[in-house]
Amino acid sequence: MTTAHSAPWRERLSAPAYQVGEAAKYARTTPHTIGNWKKIRGNRRGAVSRRSKRVALSYLQLIEVGVVAAMRKAGLTLTKIKEAREYLCSEFNVEYPFAHYRFKTDGKSLFMDYDQIKQNDKDKLLDLNEHGQLAWTEILSRLLQQFEYDPHIGAVIRWQVDGIDSPVRLDPRLAFGAPQVNGIPTWVLRERWRSGESLADIAGDYDLESHLVSSALRFEGIEVDPDRPNTWIH
Repeated sequence: MTTAHSAPWRERLSAPAYQVGEAAKYARTTPHTIGNWKKIRGNRRGAVSRRSKRVALSYLQLIEVGVVAAMRKAGLTLTKIKEAREYLCSEFNVEYPFAHYRFKTDGKSLFMDYDQIKQNDKDKLLDLNEHGQLAWTEILSRLLQQFEYDPHIGAVIRWQVDGIDSPVRLDPRLAFGAPQVNGIPTWVLRERWRSGESLADIAGDYDLESHLVSSALRFEGIEVDPDRPNTWIH
């Protein structure tokens, strides 16, 4: 009997599967920026985990890239993110703390618990003032909206990779972890469009609503003409 803990898709959590270029596209940044996030200064960890050259990122590494990108957009400095990650690695005893379920449940209290953080380290994690806890709560809740943390898996199980208003999801249980809508990889829909098929025909073949196909194509960088006729030669 296959359980959630023994399901084959769980291997995808740690297996190399995503090129840095793909990760940059999903996180809306650049490969060079991701490379900078991995750099180690002295004994300090990087903002994301290091990987061997020419080895793809795993799903959990990809999620960390996405979370760091969200943190940077929320205004956190790279130095603070690196220090926070180092602190959480130690507290959680895990390799990918930003992808870990406890980051969502315990992150705020860990950062703000004065008993756990040495006095001279407090300001490194957050510019604390009388509104510090409120500020961090707002930052954390905002940046984690697009990530669904699953307590049974203990990590992010789904990333709304094109934003919380888009149906495009990245889920290791579906489409081998590729961005997808209702289980259909966005790249598959992109290739059907490029072959000349109409929006209605593509949607009909995959039993998808047209707006799902349109969202997938926009994610793939395609400007959609909903009235384009089918020009594919059968």
